[in-house]
Amino acid sequence: MSQQEDIRFRLLRMLQDNPNLSQRELAEALGISLGKANYCLRSLLGKGMIKIQNFKNSRQKLAYAYFLTPAGMAEKTALAARFLSRKMDEYERLKAEIESLKTELKQTTQNNRNLPKNL
Repeated sequence: MSQQEDIRFRLLRMLQDNPNLSQRELAEALGISLGKANYCLRSLLGKGMIKIQNFKNSRQKLAYAYFLTPAGMAEKTALAARFLSRKMDEYERLKAEIESLKTELKQTTQNNRNLPKNL
């Protein structure tokens, strides 16, 4: 579930920063397929978290802009809090593992110094 939440959070963040991104650009930036990006956008639209505005562009026949609704802003804030909590937990676990590896490496280095040289 957290992976889907992470994608949804990152998608909402990207749309807030740049509502004119294409689905292809969103998919590429998120590292997901174009179909999944389309599915996620339709899901956000269906939940009332984004609205889509189409407009004519001289280079393209039709382009879309994705805007966060107040519900989308609230969802983004809630997702940001959960995302930050998960990342902080992950950081603490990594920090503990790094300290453990440093201790292990230090002990191994000291033990290797104490070995007889003719082994």
